[in-house]
Amino acid sequence: MNSPSRGVSLSIREGLCIEQRPDPCGLVLFGASGDLAERKLFPALNHLSEKGLLPKGFFVVGVARSEMSEAVFRHRAGGFGAAHYLRGDYGDPATYAALAKLLSELDARHGTRGNAIFYLAVPPTLYAEVPRRLQEAGLLQGVRPGGWSRVVIEKPFGRDLDSARALDAELAGLLREDQLYRIDHYLGKETVQNILMFRFANSIFEPVWNRDHVDHVQISVLEEVGVEHRAGYYDGSGVVRDMFQNHMLQLLALVAMDPPSSFDPDRVRDEKVRVLRALKPLPPRELSKCAVLGQYEGYRKEAGVAPGSGTPTYGALRLELDNWRWRGVPFYLRTGKRLSRRGAEIAVRFKSVPHSLFRTLAPADLESNTLVFRIQPDEGIELTFEAKKPGPKLCLGALTMKFDYAEAFGERPPEAYHRLLLDCMLGDPTLFMRRDAVAESWSFLSPLLDPKALVAEAYAPGSAGPARAERLLEADGRRWRTS
Repeated sequence: MNSPSRGVSLSIREGLCIEQRPDPCGLVLFGASGDLAERKLFPALNHLSEKGLLPKGFFVVGVARSEMSEAVFRHRAGGFGAAHYLRGDYGDPATYAALAKLLSELDARHGTRGNAIFYLAVPPTLYAEVPRRLQEAGLLQGVRPGGWSRVVIEKPFGRDLDSARALDAELAGLLREDQLYRIDHYLGKETVQNILMFRFANSIFEPVWNRDHVDHVQISVLEEVGVEHRAGYYDGSGVVRDMFQNHMLQLLALVAMDPPSSFDPDRVRDEKVRVLRALKPLPPRELSKCAVLGQYEGYRKEAGVAPGSGTPTYGALRLELDNWRWRGVPFYLRTGKRLSRRGAEIAVRFKSVPHSLFRTLAPADLESNTLVFRIQPDEGIELTFEAKKPGPKLCLGALTMKFDYAEAFGERPPEAYHRLLLDCMLGDPTLFMRRDAVAESWSFLSPLLDPKALVAEAYAPGSAGPARAERLLEADGRRWRTS
């Protein structure tokens, strides 16, 4: 028994703490001089190294256009002794010929068995070109016979349904689906992963996880910051492409999915896709009844934003699933920038008691039970319920039982990329998006991508967002959670 903090009693069964070390492999990072590599990928690799989770045979090769010495690159990578740098243009065959030669040498030196991961931290316009050049260099079937190759690509996976299908068609001609890892960093967050464990490892929740007991579900990802250094990219994408197509709909799928037959990656992903297919289509002519878009005041003055831009920085949706489990239960999704607070959570609001036993209290006077998965900044789980206060014969109050990861385990949860990089090395695609999930997401959101379909409403920075977003819930007799 381990009790790391007051009020938390945590029993860890060591036999159920399972973590594998991957097979030997090399990691080739395209875009190694970029922001993503420095802020996320290198810290993730160093974390895995500190935890003893990197393969025994392992090396990193950074590829980028920038001039950089190997010593400087090793310093940026956190001091990896087995870190190497190759300067070259991503479209130049000579770059890949030099890479093939270097990988062959490093494979023999480090004993990586011909295994390699190619991570594309590059602009989306290169998502097909880099794999095509790798194929021409003979690197997509392993560095040598008997090895394997995997390719990781960052979002966005296309800009709409047609471009996503076109990209997938190109990649399908180069890679098998089991070689392609479409990364959505939100799925690597500890609280997000815990949704599956919480739901399917505890028998008390599944019986009430349906339309008979759940009133509605709210999924919120709120940011205090604006577009900052991403203005150039963001102005061409907006909140629907940047957040809803991947993060928001994936969170919805995890909450609403049916139990898979096993924890096999494809069985889990099958159930998530079924959720996306069950979404009731957004009505193109009546979008304002179920969707709100907004843009924070001052957005058009941000460096890199086009004058007169109509790009939305806020979005709220009211969704329903047309299936047995959830029919009639609304799911409310919202996300935006320059808001009054930062936070990401999933709140499952249960139905109110149908009848009050207490003569002076109506059912509406009793707080509904709410289960909250706090994704950031304070990762944890909360359950709100009614209890009697000490003293008077009848005095009820709403109590919140909280579980906080940092308090319970004595450390902050690791960053999402730690888990996702390790899973890619292990060949476990459970937390990565599959081709059909990408297509279903784009298909559902297509009506919102028409810039004339819904005008973005202005909202003040530091506010809760557009006023019409509040009315989206008020029309149902509900309101957004404020904390």
